[in-house]
Amino acid sequence: MKAQLPGQPRPGLARKLPILIILAVATAGAFFLRDQISFSALAENRAVLIAFRDANYPLAVLVFVAGYVVIVGFSLPGAMIATLTGGFLFGTFPGVFFNVAGATLGAIAIFLAARMGFGARFSEKIEGSGGAVAKLQAGLRENEWSVLFLMRLVPAVPFFVANLIPAFVGIKLSRFAISTFFGIMPGALVFTSVGAGLGEVFARGETPDMSIIFAPHVLGPILGLAALSALPILLKLLRKKDV
Repeated sequence: MKAQLPGQPRPGLARKLPILIILAVATAGAFFLRDQISFSALAENRAVLIAFRDANYPLAVLVFVAGYVVIVGFSLPGAMIATLTGGFLFGTFPGVFFNVAGATLGAIAIFLAARMGFGARFSEKIEGSGGAVAKLQAGLRENEWSVLFLMRLVPAVPFFVANLIPAFVGIKLSRFAISTFFGIMPGALVFTSVGAGLGEVFARGETPDMSIIFAPHVLGPILGLAALSALPILLKLLRKKDV
């Protein structure tokens, strides 16, 4: 057995360090940044942002996506403002793809940090324990695609928690990334389109109406996609009942 050198971090602590840093930064951000990334801050700096975009478009895209990754990866406040900014600076298209790319990369960072620190061992412990929790894990794995898409389409589970659960139950990274990218696309499209119209909102001195997500013509299709995602789970349950 290899001896641990004095002052060398324990292997377990080293694995947990990324997720612990994320949790620490997220906690600090909740206290110190909650009023910094706001709609009023976007309104005050809109001219500077537009000038920077027009002078350095490729760099502006990279800076924006990187900033979005940091916001999501460290669960900092301001994700919705970032989404609006993506629409404001880059339009609905390609702004929605920049928003979704940033959010997906940030989610992957949390997923990998959680799996490195706790996920693999936690998943093995659940499998070995048996009981209701093990059955829940087996059910999630049996319906991975449906559950993953449902968590993204119907945000009943907070985004940060929805990044942790798949890591804890042993979901594959590829499935997590694909379901995140496409699962958040409908909601991101709505908010990006709102951001694309912020020029007129700024001109009137108003704030954007974020309740648009609950409008029937917007909410209906999203719920339809959620129902379509849940259909395989329902069919499996019905087949088991028949058996």
